[in-house]
Amino acid sequence: MKRIALALLALLLVVSLNAQTALKKVYNEDINPLEQIDKALVKAKADGKFVVCQVGGNWCPWCLRFADFITNDTTISKLIDENFEYIHVNYNPRKSESEEKQAQAAALMKRLNNCGRFGFPVFVILDEEGRVIHIQDSSFLEEGQGYNQEKVLRFFRNWTPKIIKGEKVKR
Repeated sequence: MKRIALALLALLLVVSLNAQTALKKVYNEDINPLEQIDKALVKAKADGKFVVCQVGGNWCPWCLRFADFITNDTTISKLIDENFEYIHVNYNPRKSESEEKQAQAAALMKRLNNCGRFGFPVFVILDEEGRVIHIQDSSFLEEGQGYNQEKVLRFFRNWTPKIIKGEKVKR
């Protein structure tokens, strides 16, 4: 009986670990997030788009779920591609990071109007000049253990460059 219980426990542990690591890691932990934002702004400005910074990290299951959610939903991914330069901006709040990484993290929060106060992931929309025009708390987009398509679409649609600039758009 003990062997069966032990085998079941081991099986549950393996299944649990696989479920937690199944989502693709989307945050590049090796790049400077401030430089990443600057590069995205250059591209967005040239294309007439805004930048969406999905701030979080590979340590955050909700961050990875959102990345997976928008990648697999063609309606959302099309809306994003047409209007935004979308980047995953790595933020690591751990004190165990090097002094350089801690300084980058502090500078990132300062640049993005202390967006971490909303939890993670958090979405920061920057206009073509790099000004923060909106910070979106992701908890308002959640549903159950995932995200709600209607809420996510409403969020992105309400912050497109055309809407913000008052241009006529088909809805």
